[in-house]
Amino acid sequence: MTTIADPPQRRFFPQLEGMRALAALGVLTTHVAFQTRAIEWPVLGPILGRLDLAVALFFALSGFLLWRPYAAAARHPELREPGPARYLRHRFVRIWPAYTVAVVAVFTLLPQARGASIESWLANLTLTQVFVPWTLAPGLTQMWSLSVEVAFYLLLPVIGYALIALRGPRARLRIPLLLAVGVLSLGWAWVVTALPLPPGVEGKNWVFGHLPWFLAGLILAELTAIVDAEPRPSRSARRALAVSGNRPLMLAVAVVAYGLACTPLAGPVGLGDLANGQYVGKIVFGAIAAYAILAPLVCSPGPFRFLDSGPMAALGRWSYAIFIWHLAVLTCVFGLFGITAFDGHFAGVWVLTVVLTIGVSAASYAFIENPCRRALAAWERRRALRVTETRSTDRRSRIPA
Repeated sequence: MTTIADPPQRRFFPQLEGMRALAALGVLTTHVAFQTRAIEWPVLGPILGRLDLAVALFFALSGFLLWRPYAAAARHPELREPGPARYLRHRFVRIWPAYTVAVVAVFTLLPQARGASIESWLANLTLTQVFVPWTLAPGLTQMWSLSVEVAFYLLLPVIGYALIALRGPRARLRIPLLLAVGVLSLGWAWVVTALPLPPGVEGKNWVFGHLPWFLAGLILAELTAIVDAEPRPSRSARRALAVSGNRPLMLAVAVVAYGLACTPLAGPVGLGDLANGQYVGKIVFGAIAAYAILAPLVCSPGPFRFLDSGPMAALGRWSYAIFIWHLAVLTCVFGLFGITAFDGHFAGVWVLTVVLTIGVSAASYAFIENPCRRALAAWERRRALRVTETRSTDRRSRIPA
């Protein structure tokens, strides 16, 4: 059997770590803008407020990186889809240890979150708060998106299994099918509106309503897999790759999509209710903007000096911690520095929140995330060694004396 010296799903994109850092800082910025009422500024306010679309970028990044092995396996007969057990282990260790520490710290130390019910504790610790009424806690309200992302982690192997028949020559059908799923999912707003959900549960914040944001990454993974796998990609694939790798064009698309998302077409920024049509507009503009931002980073050769720089690489490593800790830090900033929430001071609050969050996040990565990931890697190496030794012993026992 032939092997691939450098399987395409193992390729590392350091520039995506830098982009992940920018997405985390975007989420932080939009929350600071909301809690300092900067979103009410003319022109700049909606731009700051709509930085919640950084979540779309996070979702597309997850979709791209996690789907690449599936896309590669569909075009390389010697590759297999990821095993679900190993996949889920890595997702669990990536998410829950640091997240659990953040939840416990917020519920026990943050005055606004103390006295939470057992229901709130359980919903937040299990990342099911989008399904349980009134369990988005102060300092943790941003975790609705992490709940959606975890639901996508569970859904991804199901999607991979559903498309397992589309391998080899039939793999050309995968992108059209994913696009069709994305279009169909836009009807979720009307479906969930008809469901008898209890007050305090926003069904639009379930994974089905945000599938287009994830699918932007899946489609990009499929496109890059075509180019990596085929010595002579089809004309349509080459054209799609050229368009996706065109930096000026993709920048223009991202700016236009983001600009439209800042208009009433995507609903109000902040906590205003979105009509179904506005919700669809926000989802569509977010998916287009996320694809347009990510595509040049993986479809063009670079260089990406800013995103590849040492500081951005470090912030990329800490980006998950920035996401889970920043809102608790922001809440503390108001109390520690005597600043009244929703009373201005955007620049000062932003600087304080960024500096303190980066410090907390660096510690979270160094003392929680990285040790847990290293422990998992060491356990897997020991397990693989035991399996190898067992097989070797079995083979020797079958050899006649």
